[in-house]
Amino acid sequence: MASTAAPFPAADASEAELMIGGMTCASCAARVEKKLNRMEGVTATVNYATEKARVTFGEGLELGDLVATVEKTGYTARPVAQPPVPPPAPAPEGTREAPRDQRSSPRSPPRHRRRSSCRSPPRSPRGSPRRNPLRS
Repeated sequence: MASTAAPFPAADASEAELMIGGMTCASCAARVEKKLNRMEGVTATVNYATEKARVTFGEGLELGDLVATVEKTGYTARPVAQPPVPPPAPAPEGTREAPRDQRSSPRSPPRHRRRSSCRSPPRSPRGSPRRNPLRS
């Protein structure tokens, strides 16, 4: 599909997030999603509440192609800038991670209680508590 919109750079991981404008109901979101998913090699989900579309696309497509398809459908679209992912911080020298069983972590509570700890009064066969004949 040829792009008629302004040129956009291709996404690094073939994933993009688009801000969609002009949607007034859930049917609008479904219409945009349907048009994007009809494109070859495109998988898209559109969220009406956030007005965003998360799109995964294959080789040979550019972000401009996706924007042009949304605009042909009658809505506005612009790519959302993805924040850069910071590299992991290196560990200080001389430190190493403790084995899993020696890590300090709060002990998790037991998942269930034993039946012997239940001290409720015994019940009669009919389901009501037994009456003490000595009490009035």
